[in-house]
Order: sequence, then structure tokens, then C-alpha cells
Amino acid sequence: MNAEPATEPAAVCVFRTDAHLGHDGLIELVAGREVPCWESPRRAMEIERALRAHGGFRVLEPRAFGRGPILAIHDSELLDAVDRAWTDAVAAGHDPSRAYIPDTFRLDGYAGPMSPLPLPDAAHLRLGAFCFDTATPVVAGTAAAAYASVDVALSAAAAVAGGDGPLAYGLCRPPGHHAARRMLGGYCYFNNAAIVAEWLRREAGARRVAIVDVDYHHGNGTQQIFWERADVLYVSLHGDPARAYPYFSGSTAERGGGAGTGFTHNVPLPARTTGDAYATALARALDRVAAFDPDAPLVVSLGFDTFERDPISDLALTTDDYTGVGRLIGRTAAAGGARSVVALQEGGYALDAIGANAVAFLTGLQEGLR
Repeated sequence: MNAEPATEPAAVCVFRTDAHLGHDGLIELVAGREVPCWESPRRAMEIERALRAHGGFRVLEPRAFGRGPILAIHDSELLDAVDRAWTDAVAAGHDPSRAYIPDTFRLDGYAGPMSPLPLPDAAHLRLGAFCFDTATPVVAGTAAAAYASVDVALSAAAAVAGGDGPLAYGLCRPPGHHAARRMLGGYCYFNNAAIVAEWLRREAGARRVAIVDVDYHHGNGTQQIFWERADVLYVSLHGDPARAYPYFSGSTAERGGGAGTGFTHNVPLPARTTGDAYATALARALDRVAAFDPDAPLVVSLGFDTFERDPISDLALTTDDYTGVGRLIGRTAAAGGARSVVALQEGGYALDAIGANAVAFLTGLQEGLR
């Protein structure tokens, strides 16, 4: 890219990787029917294409951070299941041309008062002990993509923490906010936003980290991970769980527990919420962030499935609305101690608009941070 004139804002660091391309050929079971996953490589490809065409972004490769930051958030047994599920399944005779989805799930009610057996040695048979839905398949490239997605997220965080500008964007795929401490689901294997928040606490010296989740679906995993902690604030705007996946979390009554009471804030939204109504709800939610006064970059779980034509969601934001959403978040961050943002990609499935939506949001975010 050509150097920008001195009067122009510095190009935003965008981290991406080709490792996600191996996480392909995905299927999920919806209402008993096998369908292709909406979460596909083309999502990230369309976003990257739009950002490159815009020209205001530095597109960079991530560096490797290893397993340590992931193990600070996730149980080692979950990592082992992700590592080995595919190879163990194929070794046991699974058709390597087909994605693998567990067919048996170890729910709490399974054991009741009984003492459950140890988990099977074969990782594909134990996968159902760590998965909560039939929308999170495993293929040959899944593990590599999941680890690379974490590296993308952490590279964005390290860029901001290291002074490479007040904003960096991690084009994460697979996404992460549904993954809990020892649970995967909702297209998510490792929780990128939670891993970044913990890294900012442990490695960047932050005392208070705020996560703002603007994906259509509630980030049940992020909420669970930080449920009893007062050093990480989780604020989420999402479709009302009375009608929206993942159904079992995301109400206003969920406020955290123990020391974390009051540090979870959920804003469930009605169907067809427009940009103006969304902005009003977001501004009120961001007041919580301002009161929390984070001293770390604001972590944004960024979903574009709030878009009016998203195929699996029902809100009504337009591409222009994302500029305003980004600006609101940027202004809140700019008024805080760290004056910076790490934005991490989550959902968004309208492929014809996802690139334009990303450009609009990041442009507005940059404006808000000035």
C-alpha cells in the first residue's frame, strides 16, 4: 500500500491468516436437517477483500503465542479434544470427506446421583462432553484454524498494547464468544475475546478490562468465563433469548455472581430493532463501561449478524448504521484511560454486505477514537 499523507489518520492494523481456509466443508444439524454451516471461509475472505480495497488498513500476519494464553482461559481437556477429535475419528473409520459432529452429549442430567465413567480415550467420542450443540463440526483443518484465530486476536491486542495505534482489528475465524471454559459450541472452539481480556490482565498490566459484545447472539461463553470476576466487565447487546440462539442465557436478570455480581450487563433486543433504537440501547450500555473505567483497550466482540438481511437473525441495522455504532464505541473508549480498542470478529452471515459492514464499522470506530 502507498503511504498515506501526513494529514490522514494512520492505517489500522488488521490481522488475518490463511489457516482458517482449512476449516471448510462444514455442516450442521438444524431441526433435524443437515445443512451447510453459515459459518464459512467466504465470510473472512469478503471482509479482507473489502478492507484491502478500501486502502486505509495495514493487513498483517499474526505471530504465534502458543498454548499458554488459551490455557489461562480454557481447560486442558477441551484443548485435547479439539487437538485430537478429527484424527481419532478418522482412525476409527470416520469418512474423511465428511465433517464430524458428536451424536451423544453428556448433559448434567445424564449422571444425576451416579458417578459418571471416565471419558473415553478416543477424543471424537469424548467431544460430546465438551460440545453443547450440533452446529460446531470438526474437520481436518479445524484445530489449526482455531489456534490461528487466537493468534490473530492476540496479535491485534499486542499491537495496541505495544503502541501501534489506538485501534487494531482481528479478523478471527472461527469466532469465539460461545466457547466457555470447558465447552465449545455455536461455531466457536476457543474464546478469542476472553483470551485477549485475560492476556491484557496478565501480560499488559491492566487491572480492569471491559468487553462489549455487539454480535446478534449472546456470548454465553464469555459471560460464563468471567461470571464471578470483578476485574472484567461483560456488556452484551443481542437478540432476546426468548426467541434467539443460544436460548439459555442473555437475560437482564443475569448480572454475575459472587465477586462478579454487577459486572455482567445484558441488553436483549426485540425483533426488527432499527439503527436508532440500537444506538439508544448501546449508548446506555456504554455508560456502564464508562462507569467501570477500564484501564485496558476496550475489547469488542464484533458481529454483523445484526444486519437487516442477515439470514439467521432478525434485527434491522443497515450498513450506514454500523458507522454510528463504531463511532459510539470509539468515543466511549477515547474518553477512558486506555483510549484504544481491540475489535475481534465474531458472526455475520450476509456475504454480500459483510465487507461493507466491516469497513463502515471500523471507519466509525476510528473516527470515534480521534
